[in-house]
Amino acid sequence: MSGFQEIYNPLQARGNPDYGVDIGREKIDRARKTFSSYLLGKFGHSQIGPIYLGFLGVASIVCFAIGFSIIGFNMLHQVDWNPVLFVREFLWLALDPPLEEHGVRVMPPLQEGGWWMISGLFITASILLWWARMYRRAVALGMGLHVFWAFGSAIWLYLVLGFIRPLLMGSWSHAVPFGIFTHLDWTNNFSIEWGNLFWNPFHCLSIVFLYGSALLFAMHGATILSVDRFGGDSEVEQNVDWGTASDRSD
Repeated sequence: MSGFQEIYNPLQARGNPDYGVDIGREKIDRARKTFSSYLLGKFGHSQIGPIYLGFLGVASIVCFAIGFSIIGFNMLHQVDWNPVLFVREFLWLALDPPLEEHGVRVMPPLQEGGWWMISGLFITASILLWWARMYRRAVALGMGLHVFWAFGSAIWLYLVLGFIRPLLMGSWSHAVPFGIFTHLDWTNNFSIEWGNLFWNPFHCLSIVFLYGSALLFAMHGATILSVDRFGGDSEVEQNVDWGTASDRSD
């Protein structure tokens, strides 16, 4: 009999852990501890792990945690450390960049933008460390650098708005504040000051590529997840073979 045979049933097949592609080219192996989750098995593969972070991954997580905590504690301070007010006013709370009078000083007073500088430094370090990790993972696994460069384009946008443009304009006050509604207000004010962004052809192109790439990545992730029960998560091993789950998803 030729053709594919598909079996659908509510059972969750579990066997020996799948440790993924061999990364023997590296001196440090990924953590080999794995476990299964019944809930995740309802949606796809039940196995969690192995997880490899390495020095770059751990450093990235630590830097992000420090920067994120600084933002959170500053927001809590704005509501007198009241958790109820923090939850209620969260969308309106913000950590603003330095005042315009401080220019591009390396370290303004903490309550006048210094905390914004420190948190931005740690978050930027976190993003760049994770970007470097993505490169090393791709090289170690023999994969292309497509996702690495895609993430790099988003990092470029982040650096332009938060670092390069304010630096060229001579004041950190032109940077984007940390917060929900406050950063939306910044975008609206930018559009009013410099012309309607909806009529800017370069802005139109950037939005097309931004949301277009997000859509493509989401479609790819959803497709692999849909064949995860058939081993589609082992994409690296399967993408050169016929009749595999990845071949079905293609």
